[in-house]
Amino acid sequence: MIRKFNLALFASGSGTNAENIVNYFAKIMNINISCILCNKPDAYVVERAKKLKIDYLLFNKQDFQKNAKVESYLLEKNVNFIVLAGFLSLIPEWMIEKYPHRIINIHPALLPKYGGKGMYGNNVHKAVLENKEKETGISIHYVNKNYDEGNVIFQAKTDIELTDNVESIAKKVQKLEHKYYPIVIDKILLNL
Repeated sequence: MIRKFNLALFASGSGTNAENIVNYFAKIMNINISCILCNKPDAYVVERAKKLKIDYLLFNKQDFQKNAKVESYLLEKNVNFIVLAGFLSLIPEWMIEKYPHRIINIHPALLPKYGGKGMYGNNVHKAVLENKEKETGISIHYVNKNYDEGNVIFQAKTDIELTDNVESIAKKVQKLEHKYYPIVIDKILLNL
């Protein structure tokens, strides 16, 4: 019997990864992107959700607590797997307990380097550049109660050239994110 997966995507920013994931899974019958959840009302991911005709929920910090709006919404949408796609808040413990090994995140660096609170987006690329790293990349990992400390599932690398700057590194890393994140999600779900 083929298992059906209802995915929730959590995002705080422009939503390019969320849109890429939605498009990737659009023709895969047993994997449904149920909803997008966002904690920033002005984030462009909300416009992407509308354009893609995906249900979405805007929420605040209080909504994220146990027995609050987010938990009820995930139950209502029958969500059984969660994907963080540029989501910047720490995942509460109730959610980690409710979805063990069913919450994954993508980080724009090769963990364990350049992870933790405040290490996202251009902050990461700037640190990588300042430390004169020869390569950077992406890490896809399970989520635990600490920022960027869950078990790493997959990494992909890209070289850093002498001519690179924060913007060019960001483009290289985003290219890796778009190429690999949906594929890795697909493989994880196949093995559940």
